[in-house]
Amino acid sequence: MLAGGSKLYADHVKVYPQRIWGKFRSIKWAILAMLLLIYYLVPWIRWDRGPDAPDQAVLIDMAGRRAYFFWIEIWPQEVYYLAGLLILGAFGLFFATSLLGRVWCGFTCPQTVWTDLFMQVERWVEGDRNARIKLDGEPVSLGKSVRKLTKHGIWLLIALATGGAWAMYFDDAPTLLRNFFTGQAGELQYVFVGLFTATTYILAGWAREQVCIYMCPWPRFQAAMFDEHTMLVTYEEWRGEPRGPLKRAAAEDKPQGDCIDCGLCVRVCPTGVDIRQGQQLACIGCGLCVDACNSVMAKINRPLELITYDALSAQADRAAGRPPKRRFIRPRTVVYFVMILAVGIGMLATLSQRARLDVSLLADRAPLFVRLKDGGIQNGYTLKILNMLREPGTFSLEVEGLPGIETRLIGADSSRIAVAPDDVGTFRLLLLVPKGAAPSGSSPITVRVTNLANGEVSIHDATFNAPQQ
Repeated sequence: MLAGGSKLYADHVKVYPQRIWGKFRSIKWAILAMLLLIYYLVPWIRWDRGPDAPDQAVLIDMAGRRAYFFWIEIWPQEVYYLAGLLILGAFGLFFATSLLGRVWCGFTCPQTVWTDLFMQVERWVEGDRNARIKLDGEPVSLGKSVRKLTKHGIWLLIALATGGAWAMYFDDAPTLLRNFFTGQAGELQYVFVGLFTATTYILAGWAREQVCIYMCPWPRFQAAMFDEHTMLVTYEEWRGEPRGPLKRAAAEDKPQGDCIDCGLCVRVCPTGVDIRQGQQLACIGCGLCVDACNSVMAKINRPLELITYDALSAQADRAAGRPPKRRFIRPRTVVYFVMILAVGIGMLATLSQRARLDVSLLADRAPLFVRLKDGGIQNGYTLKILNMLREPGTFSLEVEGLPGIETRLIGADSSRIAVAPDDVGTFRLLLLVPKGAAPSGSSPITVRVTNLANGEVSIHDATFNAPQQ
């Protein structure tokens, strides 16, 4: 509160979106149904990977330290594939935005999808816009309480299904579902399902457009990807102004645009935006105002698309009486597309050629070396052989780099090292160099591990430590 009683911030005005039918509403329903179907059903798809392996097609197995996507298995050291997916997603979003504006926000963003679903439940229970406004203004009564409790009950059930489905991407879906409702699930599983349930309920049921306007960072910087050729939801001001009711125009016999100032475009907007005021941060580009305006234009026998989904350059062309021209191939779209192509090809190439054998060697730090009775020098290491195949592996070990170097593998034969399928074999390795054969200080060595079944080789560079002379 400022001096004189004025407020620093305006009070929040609740938005009551009105139902509208049309092309964009149909597209939104189709995308919503498809995305929800994918989200809820994917954890139930099975994929046979052999015995003792998870059979869930898409699974991030935190306990087993694996990520599975159908036939692809990602190990922790291959986290760069996750980075590649994030880069692909970012450039894909940039590319779509530069071409089609806020198509992500308006049609595919999880906040938009679940908010649309929650608002539809609200309409089913409480009625359309005017009925909801009237209900909220009524005093508390049995009828009002029943409607409110019914709505919030359905919201919570949807939120619980959403939180449960998200947890299923990290646990076997049938097992988690059974354990969850029989009280046998882990404490952490209940916590995370509860967290995701609460998040969905609050963001889609209560916060709604405030998430898009105040919480989401995307609207703040996506304008940098727009230009005059980007497809946006726009108002043809040159055609719509001056606006006013039809009766007033007929009575005053004055020039008037096609906009009759009915306000339907504002009433259907899920964020409460008046698109006639130009591009705004709160506009998510869903196109419902286009459906609303077209329904009005059809009734008054005026041309459609007064509010339209088009590029500003095409708008300027039509305002000047020229045929509209749209440019989809532009420097920024070409750059984004090339980056998507490069990253995608790079990931596919590395996936198709990635090794199924990996070796790491960790040298002892205390002591760095041991001088033996005969004058030789010994170094100790922890050797790890990663067998990324679903079958037992037998490997041979060779060490090169110093003359006369001797290999001792504790508890195993260095010519036939057995490692379980899809597992890491850990071994104690001792390297010995005869007296006078080890150079002073650190010397480079090479550890070579070979899969005896398929001939695959993994090489690891290390060092051998000796006293300074």
